[in-house]
Amino acid sequence: MKITTWNINGIRARIEGALAYVREARPDVLCLQEIKCVDEGFPTEAFADLGYNIATHGQKGFNGVALLSLGPLEDVVRGLPGDDGDAQARYIEATVSDGGNAVRVASIYLPNGNPVGSEKFPFKLAWMGRLEAHARALLATEMPVILAGDFNVIPEPKDAKRPDAWRNDALFQPESRAAFRTLGNLGYIDAVRACHPEPGHYTFWDYQAGAWQKDDGIRIDFQLLSPQAADRLIASGIDRFTRSWEKPSDHVPVWTTLA
Repeated sequence: MKITTWNINGIRARIEGALAYVREARPDVLCLQEIKCVDEGFPTEAFADLGYNIATHGQKGFNGVALLSLGPLEDVVRGLPGDDGDAQARYIEATVSDGGNAVRVASIYLPNGNPVGSEKFPFKLAWMGRLEAHARALLATEMPVILAGDFNVIPEPKDAKRPDAWRNDALFQPESRAAFRTLGNLGYIDAVRACHPEPGHYTFWDYQAGAWQKDDGIRIDFQLLSPQAADRLIASGIDRFTRSWEKPSDHVPVWTTLA
């Protein structure tokens, strides 16, 4: 089973690239973030024509997440539990299966949190607290679980080309990094790091200041695997090549293959 996550930064603006990637990579499951459209505006037919089942949790012009699967999507949950007043479309999860092997997969678009001195940073940390609680609950099911998406956190200095440039950013604050580490402390494994411990692996390059050309990137997109999923881990990687495409997203796909 190949699971891919990608912050597409507007599905309608990037539809041609998204379809080209799906045709080439053919993931069994595709987790999308920042689709930036309501559910009815998602190009469902285009992906259905390629054999995918689709579940979306959309929002007009902002946020929005989706799950696409070659197999059925079962027990779909829209929205991160823990705050009934949270209207931001940032979380969707479902059970997918391949040959009888069921996996619980979540597509996550974690809040950015900038600027640090505003109300957005406490909201980010509270959201991460809810994610920790739900991640713990998912572990209790003993199903293989994959938390995939744009976490808007730079976990370590080696996850940035120029870590000092991010010292005052919400993505690199000690509180953000500590909240991310709690997921690892629960037992979730960073799939890319498990396969590629060395520095120089990035998933995001800003559109400004020639960041892509300078490889001035950061790694903020992840697949976190529960122990049951990690036991099935074969390989994980980052498809950097999409960043050089015409009209690209500023993020690139991150994929994981399970036995």
